[in-house]
Amino acid sequence: MSVGDCFDNALMESFWARMQVELLDRRRWRTRIELANAIFEYLEIFHNRQRRHTALEMRTPIEYERIHHDNNPTVTPLIQVS
Repeated sequence: MSVGDCFDNALMESFWARMQVELLDRRRWRTRIELANAIFEYLEIFHNRQRRHTALEMRTPIEYERIHHDNNPTVTPLIQVS
């Protein structure tokens, strides 16, 4: 064990707590498939595209990538927007 090991999992703990409040605690899921689809939509649609992130200066990932790509056109955006 080394210094800082207690913080290794802090990011994931924060993510799971946020998903618990924003998605999982809002309703009961009838099937595992329904829950899996809801988690997929939460991650791919809301969290990765629409949710504002403090680490990105309260921008959505798409907004952040547009700004970063516009400032450095040689970088290919991670999220392709049509």
